[in-house]
Amino acid sequence: MRDIAEAAEVSQSTVSRVLSNVPTAVPIAPATRERVIQASRRLGYRPNPLARGLRGASTNLLGAVVRDFSDPFYAGAVEELVVEAMAHGYNVVLGHVHGKLDKATPLTSVLETRHTDAIILLGDMQVQPQVVDDLRHSLVPVVALWQGTSPLEFPTADTDDRAGIQAGLAHLTSLGHRRIAFVSAELPGEYRVREDAYLDFMRERFGGAPDGYLERCSNTLAGGDAATRRLLALAEPPTAVATATDLVAIGVLHAAHAQGATVPDRLSVVGFDDILIASHTVPALTTLRMPIKEIIRYALGRAVTLAREPDAERGPSLEVFAPELIVRESTKPLR
Repeated sequence: MRDIAEAAEVSQSTVSRVLSNVPTAVPIAPATRERVIQASRRLGYRPNPLARGLRGASTNLLGAVVRDFSDPFYAGAVEELVVEAMAHGYNVVLGHVHGKLDKATPLTSVLETRHTDAIILLGDMQVQPQVVDDLRHSLVPVVALWQGTSPLEFPTADTDDRAGIQAGLAHLTSLGHRRIAFVSAELPGEYRVREDAYLDFMRERFGGAPDGYLERCSNTLAGGDAATRRLLALAEPPTAVATATDLVAIGVLHAAHAQGATVPDRLSVVGFDDILIASHTVPALTTLRMPIKEIIRYALGRAVTLAREPDAERGPSLEVFAPELIVRESTKPLR
């Protein structure tokens, strides 16, 4: 500030008021303001958000605590979060709650919360009770996304998974399929909403799922592959498979190809999430599109409002978004 003040021939206090862009009791002449801005550009001035955070001012930084960077779904969500944050004038600081963390790990080891204006959670954090407890007492507002079976403690946005799974199953039945299996990915917190939706649908439509048609597996390509091989080995294998995630569904496509069960001629497949690769599989995957853009936009808007309005309500709430069925080439009418 001293260098800029000297170059612009103004006081340091004037430089501070111009660069922080805060209202002033005494107006600053436009020519003076422009002189300060030009001097700051010539000297390569850039604001330091961490220094602003230490002074208690807004940093224009949002913290994002992510359950699993390796999951393609969360990779897409983080990308959308960064783009949306920049549109609001914010940058994003990432914190990773990975499986190797000790359960007593504090939030400050995951994310330096002093330097963020708000925190957004992506995924079920129950495996880290200390992190969750620290979030409950956070001085900055917290907004949660895709919380699974976690208790509702923050303003939260989630997807109607039950409606999504049943829309996918309804699509398969409209194509004439009755022997529909389900590959249920093991999700954090023993999240079974998608699996339960399948069981309820099959019970209501057909009196129940055939024996052996529900397969549980890890949420990996290999998990989906192995589950599909078991399904195809049944005396009466399914003509269609619905899955809890696209990651597992891609494993299903791989196993079907390896076993000669051509998709979609012999086996129709429906995924869930519509991750980036889903439209590029062979064949392209029919799936339920998670409304990531809409959910992220809601979360950013909520976080920014709470950060800028200290008196705004921070209590628990739930906003639910409906997934959309995207029909591609992995499903077709049963012959």
